[in-house]
Amino acid sequence: MDHLSVDINRIFTNAIHVMENSKYQIYEVCESARSERTALEKELEQVLQQTVQVIEQVDKLELEYRYARIRLTEVSREFTRYGELDIKKAYEKATLIQLQLATLREQEKHLKLRRDDLQLRVRNVEKNIERAESIASQMNVVLEYLSGDLDNVTRILESAKNRQLLGLKIILAQEEERKRIAREIHDGPAQSLANLVLRTEIAERMASKKDFELVRLELSDLKGQVRSGLEEIRKIIFNLRPMALDDLGLIPTLRKLSQDFEERVKIHTTFEVFGKEVRLSSSMEAAIYRLIQEALSNVQKHAYASRVMINLSFFPEKLEINVKDNGKGFTRNPGKDDQTHYGIIGMYERVELLEGTIDIQSGADKGTEITIVIPLKNS
Repeated sequence: MDHLSVDINRIFTNAIHVMENSKYQIYEVCESARSERTALEKELEQVLQQTVQVIEQVDKLELEYRYARIRLTEVSREFTRYGELDIKKAYEKATLIQLQLATLREQEKHLKLRRDDLQLRVRNVEKNIERAESIASQMNVVLEYLSGDLDNVTRILESAKNRQLLGLKIILAQEEERKRIAREIHDGPAQSLANLVLRTEIAERMASKKDFELVRLELSDLKGQVRSGLEEIRKIIFNLRPMALDDLGLIPTLRKLSQDFEERVKIHTTFEVFGKEVRLSSSMEAAIYRLIQEALSNVQKHAYASRVMINLSFFPEKLEINVKDNGKGFTRNPGKDDQTHYGIIGMYERVELLEGTIDIQSGADKGTEITIVIPLKNS
């Protein structure tokens, strides 16, 4: 196993080395293309300036040529007023302007063709730069993935050990759940029942003294305590396994969970479903319910939020869960924080068992957004 791991690490290292070299070559291509673009843009700017100047000169000469032709027509018609020398000068001036105008028009045509060619070359170079930058970006992603996964290769190869550790985590989680249930029963229904026994003894003594009015008041109070204890027991049962999941399905149960959460903690809670809802396996629905329940619990305990949104989006091959609050958020440090926030650890483990992915985005005073994607395999 260790030898295989070393071989795979060497292959990954060689692949990363080759890609690093290729990446730098692409960077060189990008820099060369950027230099070419800069030179082309500079030349294009000069051509545009020349084109503007030539067009202005053409416009000016066209006006002068029009006046020259009017002058030539005038001296030719009124030969009594103008002599042969005047006619000759008017003709030579008109001819000279005409030649200059033809030259400038040819120059204008050439500059426009040059301008169009440069603009086309600039666009082509920009496309090449975009392609090179896109390839470089993709290579960076692949390099980061390969580099990051080098540390995971050993864990992947030691899958048997992982399964054992995961089994231990599940056992520990079960034990923690049992402790939590025992504590809830001890602090809740058990205390209430002990108090009920004491209060019934008091009622008995009052009855023996025939103080029936006090007995009636005591029994009325006892009835309220019995109802309260019964409600606590129902809550514990519901937390163990919401019966509504089997009877009504995931969506109605989650809608009830969000409504109860809003009423209990006074945080405005919205629940929306997108896409075509499908019934999932009993175990998957229970796991999804626990994930959202844990997310809401974290909002209640840590977020100090006034609003939380829960969105479920059904797609043909996946279910996307999004829980977002407007609370105080936190600065994430996956190497440390995620190891100390046991609620987050539990969520990661549940998502891992469902073969899904979880992404937590948060920041100081920016709220927290949890996105979970779970593949649907004909559940």
